[in-house]
Amino acid sequence: MLPSRRFLPSTSLLLAFESVSRTGSVTAAARELDLTQSAVSRQIKALEEQLGVELFVRERQTVRLTLAGDAYAREIREALRRISSASLNLRANPHGGTLNLAILPTFGTRWLAPRLGRFLAANPGVTINLVTRLSPFDFRLDSIDAAIHFGHAHWPGAELTFLMSEKTVPACSPEFRRRHAISAAEDLLEVPLLHLTTRPDAWEQWFAGNGVNFRTVHGMLFDQFATAAQAAMAGLGVALLPTFLIQDELKRGDLTAAVDREMESTERYYLAYPTERADYAPLEAFRSWIVEEAAV
Repeated sequence: MLPSRRFLPSTSLLLAFESVSRTGSVTAAARELDLTQSAVSRQIKALEEQLGVELFVRERQTVRLTLAGDAYAREIREALRRISSASLNLRANPHGGTLNLAILPTFGTRWLAPRLGRFLAANPGVTINLVTRLSPFDFRLDSIDAAIHFGHAHWPGAELTFLMSEKTVPACSPEFRRRHAISAAEDLLEVPLLHLTTRPDAWEQWFAGNGVNFRTVHGMLFDQFATAAQAAMAGLGVALLPTFLIQDELKRGDLTAAVDREMESTERYYLAYPTERADYAPLEAFRSWIVEEAAV
């Protein structure tokens, strides 16, 4: 239910407030909005009177936000951004059917993107917008309909649909393996290891799962699989990589298993979405499609 209209200022008042709060100047806001300074000042005053709260402190020829005004500005700026995004999506697909999907970078480029054409061909009325998110977020504060999640089956305020499990393998360039004479899991303790910041204990789990005693595991840090894979191909070390994401590199011989010890990850891939969006038609169609794709 929408709040009372008396708590819903007009868009023109909010635009004036947002512009002044961001630029810190009535003059700059007037120039940005193509209005006179007096018109902007009147809109700010009208907004303060409607809310019953002083939003700015006036000091000679300058203005600055009050504490209440600063908090309000953050909320209004995000609300206007979401309205703008919704309007842009509507223009891009006037018949509706837009799905805003958050993806993990390498999963999105290596696995999802090559398959996405099949979904769009089967669902011509749906437009998919892709954005990158590396970790869970609050769906209530973002204009995202669903997200690809890797981890345990937990995302506050969201439902999860299982997609697939994952196996990882220690991978490096063939030349790196020859140069370091790697033949057993224990040998990896003596070479540079490449780590992902999103999976800080992956190597510890791999060594423990393979019965290798170790004290500490050090090495270079990467925030994405793609860059870790490139570093491994360049001979910088051994990276623990999902096999389904490096099939092409393994087939070409750019990468090879340092030791033939695949390990299934304890975490899984899921499609996450807010409960209230579960019946949204484009999401329903995408959910059914991606579950089938992941099962192949």
